[in-house]
Amino acid sequence: MTVFPSQTIGIIGGGQLGQMMALSAKEKGFVVGVLDPSPDCPASQVCDWQIVAPYDDALAIKKLADASDVLTYEFENVDAHVLEQYEEKGKLPQGTNLLKISQNRQLEKEFLVKHNIPVSEFRIVSSLDELKEACQIIGFPSVLKTIVGGYDGKGQIVLTTDSDIEDCLELLNQTTCILEKWVSFEKEISVIISNNLDGEVSVFPLAENHHVNNILFTSIAPAMVSKACEKQAVQLAKRISSELNACGTIAIEMFVTETEDLLVNEIAPRPHNSGHYTIEACSSSQFDTHILGICQWAMPTIDLFSSAIMVNLIGDEQTKAMSLVTERNDWYFHFYGKKVEKPGRKMGHITILSNSVLETLEEIQKQNVWK
Repeated sequence: MTVFPSQTIGIIGGGQLGQMMALSAKEKGFVVGVLDPSPDCPASQVCDWQIVAPYDDALAIKKLADASDVLTYEFENVDAHVLEQYEEKGKLPQGTNLLKISQNRQLEKEFLVKHNIPVSEFRIVSSLDELKEACQIIGFPSVLKTIVGGYDGKGQIVLTTDSDIEDCLELLNQTTCILEKWVSFEKEISVIISNNLDGEVSVFPLAENHHVNNILFTSIAPAMVSKACEKQAVQLAKRISSELNACGTIAIEMFVTETEDLLVNEIAPRPHNSGHYTIEACSSSQFDTHILGICQWAMPTIDLFSSAIMVNLIGDEQTKAMSLVTERNDWYFHFYGKKVEKPGRKMGHITILSNSVLETLEEIQKQNVWK
């Protein structure tokens, strides 16, 4: 079903991704409602109306659905089972299959293996004995992750020797986990890809991601990889997207090895932090194509206007960056409108269009914002 201007898009989740979805939707003439437990969430500042309720409140989601022509979500922490009825009613074009897979690392890895997508070696474990056995098979270093939840390094333990196994007891007591072989990779890249239900596809230039303290610090586009590697990454992304019957924007993170082999790490069923550069650097942003996809509009071909670097503002880096807004007319500042700065919290980002990525990276490091 095509959704037209003046009709309503309901967004579950009101963080910065929801905010940027809403901004794109408003440009196209849609009415936008959001469901979020925080009355001053970023999306509430730019949408038409808000339902203040928890993400898993079935009655609140019904209220959102009844007032909307199409539903979408800004993150994975949504109850997929609650949303199934709206998929059946045709109000959730993204469906729930991808959502369920991306919420569970075991399902995600099993899906990728089933479709012959390269991944790192892994084992599912739920006890210390199973973990010890898995470590003998996979070896060290390796990383133990909860199969559900966890992000930005949370819910993970790196194991380098047998002596680290006992440190995993608390995590194993909480939930089933996945042990993954540590990948010695040269780069991490992400492919942002958007679809509508007619199979039309928009693919964005690869982003090269760099993390600090397990949180994304910078994304560089286009990624500094060979044409052959780029072609392979896009082919893998298209295969994954097609097998999932994806709709709207998804992001696929991959490791690039020293020999430029690719291993798929994660699938995000929505726009992604590493795709923020697309707002200024591309002919359409990842949020534009998400809205186009879920509303069943034609999907555009993506042109890259310039190389770009996106740098996150975490915690008090937002306040520090504000000192630059009167100096840097060549930097694009995005502040999400979050009221409280917390360590590790994404408060905003800056995108810099650049003819010399290396020089710009050096310039970023010299600023007091990130010291």
